[in-house]
Amino acid sequence: MFRNDRNGRAGSGRTSLYDDITSKIIDELEAGRFPWVQPWGTATAKAPLAMPRNAATGRHYSGINVLILWGAVIQHGFPGQSWITFRQALSLGGNVRRGERGTTVVYADRFTPEDEKRRAREAGEEAAAIPFLKRFTVFNAAQCDGLPEDVAIVAPPPPPGLIEPQVDALIRATGIEFRIGGDRAFYVPAHDYVQVPPPQAYFEPINWHRTALHEMGHATGHASRLGRDLTGGFGTRKYAFEELVAEINAAFCCASLGIAPTVRHADYIGSWLEVLREDNRAIVRAASQASKAADWLLGFLPDADLSSDDASADGERQAA
Repeated sequence: MFRNDRNGRAGSGRTSLYDDITSKIIDELEAGRFPWVQPWGTATAKAPLAMPRNAATGRHYSGINVLILWGAVIQHGFPGQSWITFRQALSLGGNVRRGERGTTVVYADRFTPEDEKRRAREAGEEAAAIPFLKRFTVFNAAQCDGLPEDVAIVAPPPPPGLIEPQVDALIRATGIEFRIGGDRAFYVPAHDYVQVPPPQAYFEPINWHRTALHEMGHATGHASRLGRDLTGGFGTRKYAFEELVAEINAAFCCASLGIAPTVRHADYIGSWLEVLREDNRAIVRAASQASKAADWLLGFLPDADLSSDDASADGERQAA
């Protein structure tokens, strides 16, 4: 199997952003921590359960940026999930406090080198674009002064009584065949249906919802929906990558619905680490596809306001 040369890449004198992100995720996994699982309710978590969003635009961050910002909230004990750029703070009449350090987030794009364009023209082929990440810096609203009250305010978590009806309504609205029964949870791509054991089979009933969202995440990859590659057999890199996508999708959906997510498949950690060590772009791609899966599912919620932060007021795009 092709193995990326993480140290022999052009421009290796400047640390690769993909390497930076992947190394941090690997460190977390090796320490037994899962970056997409938020320890809300612990002494280190002061912010309410939620997806991080841009305080100026109100839009949610997506992909790898969610994991980066969740990590910063926990690390620094920020009280909220609202983030803003330096220029956005100024435009709203506020400012970032002197001495505050920002958090690096990224946006993804592609470019086509002139040499590749010439080669493609001469060969009569389509030019191949090269993906890249670019850094920019955001600050938590708690690091700023003078922001309008409606920007700086921390929204309370949704009432617990609304969580289960929302998940049930979402599942029904997607149109995906959803079966309850048996003693295993799985998705069958060939027949396009999800099956999950009944809620009473779980020690904590809330875990049924996490499991259901994980399996629904797999179903978003069907050719009639987002069209991911679901051909990997158990034990393969493709299989491990798809499990990573579904797991992070479940975390994103849970956060959006007010369900504190936990790891459902801790036994996959070894295969996840193999994937990440082999391909330094894997976690970025997995988080991106997880965001697309979560957006697809959450789009079926009535009156949902869950848009991705693909373009901030500064024209800064999030990782897609």
